[in-house]
Amino acid sequence: MKVFIIAGESSGDKLGAALMGGLKQLANPVFSGVGGPLMQAEGLDSLFAMDELSIMGIAEVLPKYRHLKRRIAQTAQAVLQARPDVLITIDSPDFCLRVAKLVKAQSSIRTVHYVAPSVWAWRPGRAAKMARFIDHVLALLPFEPAYMQAAGMGCDFVGHPVVAEPQASAAEVQSFRDRHGIGDAPLLLALPGSRRGEVARLAPRFGAALAQVMRTRPDLRIVVPTTGNVTAMVQQLCATWPGAPLVLDPRNIPAPVYQAEKRAAFRAADVALAASGTVSLELAAADTPMVIAYDMNPLSRFLIGHMLKIDTVTLVNLVSETRAVPECLGRNCTPATIADALEKVMQAPGAQHEAMRLTMERLGKGGQEPGLRAAHAILEKLRSSH
Repeated sequence: MKVFIIAGESSGDKLGAALMGGLKQLANPVFSGVGGPLMQAEGLDSLFAMDELSIMGIAEVLPKYRHLKRRIAQTAQAVLQARPDVLITIDSPDFCLRVAKLVKAQSSIRTVHYVAPSVWAWRPGRAAKMARFIDHVLALLPFEPAYMQAAGMGCDFVGHPVVAEPQASAAEVQSFRDRHGIGDAPLLLALPGSRRGEVARLAPRFGAALAQVMRTRPDLRIVVPTTGNVTAMVQQLCATWPGAPLVLDPRNIPAPVYQAEKRAAFRAADVALAASGTVSLELAAADTPMVIAYDMNPLSRFLIGHMLKIDTVTLVNLVSETRAVPECLGRNCTPATIADALEKVMQAPGAQHEAMRLTMERLGKGGQEPGLRAAHAILEKLRSSH
């Protein structure tokens, strides 16, 4: 079984690795495509570095459009030459869906897109456009299949891989605190993003907000997990933050060692300040209360702000159907509003626990691992299409 699989950013790399693991349990797949370190650890020889695709926002994409267009054409050609049984594209629609469209125009290769577009949030017309060249969708959220099916695509809710990820034990948490000299001090996790653009925008605001918080909480310790593509940048920007933050560096150590360190940090933290995205689910899985803060390039903020159909962008809020997690978005993503939100969460950290528990339950916790469910869905549809 030949599988061409594409991911464009770290969250997609995680999804892809779980799916590849599931496929290997059920079949004998041969993988080719584009992915990051987790997918490579599962046996993928990436066509080029996935980091080239880790950009977000309309204004952010424009300067790199020509290069992305060349990579899209190169990748589509590689798919056509490989003649796989299935092309699996994971999130990153600006890249992945363009590749799938080119492939479908020149072949009958079956196309599966993993992560339904958030048509419930903005640009609902995307689903109908996708249906012209995507055969099947794997959805992470339980309410998404109805939207995809209405547009004419098959769709399975397969759960979110975050529910199957291991969590640090109490002993690992204590070891982490002891190893880094944190002891019993209150610990804040700062997560300014995994893309260079968002780190550049958010890190200075995070630092200024934390400076305000630490005026009344001088014993607060700050830990900043990173992804390898932004580690150096984060280290440079955090150098001016208060409290000598500990930056977790994934470079030059084995991926499993870093993942264990990161899991311990997530579980050890009393509160987190995070960029919007999948990280809110990782924090919920670790039962760590959070504040979400995010802003975009002004042009992207203006355009997307006018298209949004929802009043929250945080997945914990959406899945739990609550608004338990406070957000500081767009013009409200200021040091003062972030600091105020953090203070409120630290004063009443228990307010988010039920919403986080409900989120994990609805995403499939306790059931079959999502990567395996996704693999079953793909193989079942491949068999029925022959």
